[in-house]
Amino acid sequence: MSIFIEVILPIVSIFAIGYVLQRIRKMDVRSVSAVTIYIFVPALVFEAFYTRDLSGEFSTIVIMSFIILFAMILINKILSMLFKWERSVESGMILSNAFMNAGNYGSPVILFAFGEEAFVYAILFMSIQTIQMNFFGIYYASRGVSGMRQALLTILKMPATYAMLFAFLMKWLNIELATQAMEVVDMLAAVAIPLMMVGLGMQLANIAFREFDIHKVVLSSSLRLIISPLITWLFVLLIPMPELLGKVLIVIAAMPTAATTTMFALEFRARPDLVSSITLVTTILSIFTISGLLWILT
Repeated sequence: MSIFIEVILPIVSIFAIGYVLQRIRKMDVRSVSAVTIYIFVPALVFEAFYTRDLSGEFSTIVIMSFIILFAMILINKILSMLFKWERSVESGMILSNAFMNAGNYGSPVILFAFGEEAFVYAILFMSIQTIQMNFFGIYYASRGVSGMRQALLTILKMPATYAMLFAFLMKWLNIELATQAMEVVDMLAAVAIPLMMVGLGMQLANIAFREFDIHKVVLSSSLRLIISPLITWLFVLLIPMPELLGKVLIVIAAMPTAATTTMFALEFRARPDLVSSITLVTTILSIFTISGLLWILT
């Protein structure tokens, strides 16, 4: 109970603020998301990569992020063959199961549960998953429409990608950022997480679905909230890594479906009602599953 009160409740409260605000005011969520994506998240990513020496951990995070992604895609491919899903259903299920909410939800949970050092791991994972989501997520949502080309163009448009590369380049060339410039970066980075959390609440308030496929929702919720962290736990045991990093990866892997996938599904008609319902249900259920997982790990 103490884990729920100390970690989950404060985070859910901020989600609720964004949710209530959106239900009352009906604001333009895309504008809020754009400000977050193009200003605050790049500052957060740059700060994480520039200020810390995480070369060994970074390679482990990259490897684990791709293991989790491809494992979930493979499971969905197998299920698609077994249940003879249409391509649009397969795409919707992959969007729902392969991409977790590592940013708006996962990062603050890690910060509250494990502290600043673990939070940096979460930011690094979020950065890698952002690239993955904007490539593989766009590809699966839009295959047959624009596919690979659209995915590549989307990655090139994402400023967080350039923030990460710029931070690596500055460290490699041993260039020190001016104190005043770094203070600006720190200020912007500090705003990123609260704004992302409010933004998630606003996105959830906009979710609407006309049909509820209980079989697929239950299946997808099980894959996202239970199977994904179990697979991650197995590989954490097999791959040498710091204990704290292993815990961060397991918790991140147990996060609900990323809200961004709903926008992808809507734009490319990859069963948006299915993806929306899974996003909402997994977010609600995660309040209990994440609390239980944190209790086990701590």
